[in-house]
This record gives sequence, C-alpha cells and structure tokens, in this order.
Amino acid sequence: MKLTILGGGGFRVPLVHGALTSDCGVTEVVLHDVDAARLAAIAAVLAGRPGPPVRTATDLDDALTGARFVFSAVRIDGLAGRTVDERVALELGVLGQETIGPGGIAYGLRTVPVALDVARRVAAVAPDAWVINFTNPAGMITEAMQQVLGERVVGICDSPIGLAARAARALGVDGPVVPDYVGLNHLGWLRGLSVDGVDRLPELLADDARLATIEEARLLGAGWVRALGALPNEYLYYFYRTREAVAAIRDAPQTRGEYLCDQQERFYAAAAAEPATAWALWQQVRDERDASYMAESRDAAGAGERDAVDVATGGYQQVAVALMRALSGGPPATMILDVRNGTAVPGLPSEAVVEVPCLVGPQGITALATKPLPLGMLGLLQQVKAVEQDTIAAAVTRSAELALRAFAGHPLVDSVGVAEQLLAGYRARLPGVAAVLG
Repeated sequence: MKLTILGGGGFRVPLVHGALTSDCGVTEVVLHDVDAARLAAIAAVLAGRPGPPVRTATDLDDALTGARFVFSAVRIDGLAGRTVDERVALELGVLGQETIGPGGIAYGLRTVPVALDVARRVAAVAPDAWVINFTNPAGMITEAMQQVLGERVVGICDSPIGLAARAARALGVDGPVVPDYVGLNHLGWLRGLSVDGVDRLPELLADDARLATIEEARLLGAGWVRALGALPNEYLYYFYRTREAVAAIRDAPQTRGEYLCDQQERFYAAAAAEPATAWALWQQVRDERDASYMAESRDAAGAGERDAVDVATGGYQQVAVALMRALSGGPPATMILDVRNGTAVPGLPSEAVVEVPCLVGPQGITALATKPLPLGMLGLLQQVKAVEQDTIAAAVTRSAELALRAFAGHPLVDSVGVAEQLLAGYRARLPGVAAVLG
C-alpha cells in the first residue's frame, strides 16, 4: 500500500514515518516537496531507520499516482510566511498566531488555491485515495478540499485527543473513556468524559488539585473552566485570554514562527553539510521544539512547563496512522476528527467541517451526533465558521471584498479599520496572498 506525504521535506515527517508500524499495511512511502534540498535532508534523517522504504519526488503526479493514502502537510510561503502572519497582526495590536485570528485567515487565503489544485490531481491520478489533511488551518483546508473530493478528505489534530487523555490521567483512569467533545479545529470543548457509562468530568472540574495537573486548566484558570462547565481546547486560550496572549507574544524576543524559522534553517543547513549526523541533529531539534510549544502563553499564565508525558507521547502522527489502519480494514475505532458536519452539530451548516467524535471503519467515517451547545459556545463557532467560509470563497473567487469581510468578521479583530490594515499588510508582505488577491 502506497502512502504519499505532501510537504515531505517538512521537519515533522520523521515522526510520521516512525509511527508506521508493521501492521498498518504501508509498503512504500513517497515524500513529495517542491524543495529538493529539504527533501534530501529528511531523506538523510530517515536513512537506515526502521519502517517502510522511502523515496522522494518533486513531481506531484508521480508522487500521487496509485496512492492509497495521501497525507497533506504543505506550507505556502514557508516559515518565513508564518512570521509575517504573526508580525502584521502584532504590529496592529492584534493576536499574531498562525492558525487563530488574522494569521489563520492570511494562511488560508494563500493555501486554499494550492489545496484545491492538489485535490484535483488526487481526483485525476489517485481517485480511490483517502486524503488525511494536516495542513493548517486544518478545518478550513479540509472543507475547501471537500469541494473536489467530497468526504474522502478528513482533517486531523492531536489537541482534542490529548485533552481527553490528560483529563483521564487526572482522574486516574487507565481504561477506555468516551469523550464528549465538539467544536471546530483549534476551537472546541471537552464537555464530558464517560467511564463505564458515568460522566466523570464534573468530578474533575470540582477538584482544584486534579485540575492543576491539566495544562488547559492551568492556562485558563480553574475558576473559568468551572464557569464554562467544560475543558476548552488549548487554543481557546487565545480567545478567552486575548489581552494576555497578545501581550505575551508581543513582549517575547521572538514569535513562534521566528523561533522555528531560525531553528530549522540551522537544522537543514547542518543536515546538508553532515548527512551522516542528520538523525541525531533532528532528534535534538525536535526536543527543543516540543519543550518550547506555547511557551510564552504558559509563562504569562504561570502554567509551568509542559508535562513530560505529553511531550513523550507525541501527537498527530499516531492519530493519522490509527485512522489509516481503521480505514484499511483494521478494527473499527472512534476518533475525534475534522469531518463534514451533516447534522452532527446543530446550528452549523451541513457542509461545514467540524471537529467531533466519529466512527471509523472500512466503510468510511461517520460523524456522531452531539448534544446542542450553549448559546455562547455555538455563537463563537458560528462566527468563526462564517470567517472560514468567507476565506475559502475569497481565495476561490480572488475577492478582496470577501477577504476583508473575513478579517472584519473574526472575533479577535475589533474594528473594520484594523481589518482593512490587516488585508493591506498581508497583500503587501506575503507573495502568496498577493498572488491570490492581486
């Protein structure tokens, strides 16, 4: 079975390859990237490593033809683009983060056309493939690609599964749990956690000591998560503690994008110079990267260091491989995924991509129905989904007016005037946005 990884020169690709166990059915991995030097560096990292054989390709059709699964993890304008996503917003006093708020809109504007081109090539040369989307903003890009490939595109994120696992550990539960999770990508809540048919989340929310072991509760405060009656996804920190988040990112010596850009430039240069040491170099850089994730927000909130078990257990690569295994004839599984809503989340359009528990098996993916959301949660989802859909439409129609509406409509942008400046700044400083909107 052939697996193609788009964005195959990306730093996190070795995590995916390392998760491909012998029972997942993959016999060939093709890494595709437009940057041959990055491909060579990642190939050097993987040289001699356990797992299925790997080859590289810079031709898209060559990489896709005959694939059973396609993992899509592309980054238009590279990490340099991410730094612009962050800085244009911060210069205007608005949150600078690559997937939340204006940065996510700019990222989506330049990524949607590329994602649609990829979807068309998949339809042409690998029509039976499943596309598992890692590309951010994951919900938006998955929804755009579904316009071409329908429900054979599914988005994944490790944040909801990690949140449920942290809640289970805090309760001392080692066995299976049933999470009641609902939202959009990077915007959702764990509303319940059933163990043997009993919801244990109220017990957890009432216990300060147990809550203190959960990073999301430390970020947002025990009092606030109790007021919500739910554990929010970690990215809701940016919505619920916006002023603190903006101040922390603005005052940091580097944005996250700048940090990663500098770090990865050094890694790729060193791997090219000494391919024999590429694996050791990659491991060192990965450890630094994992430990520093959301560091400025944790510092501002007094949340402390990341829990060692969270760093050690990894993330989205395990989700992707488990999904692939279930779709390929392995045991059916229930997973939290980004899929077409249908009627799963009342109050959102049927075509909207939502992040909810799903039943996965050889027959495909079925989104499971969720209980109605309180108005405050539903309203936030509706507002952000409207922004995502405006961004997709702006990218498809090359409409600056729709792009402006997306920026102005986001709950983290407080003025149409600021939205106009954001749009002008991104058009001026991001080649990918300029190419779409002119």
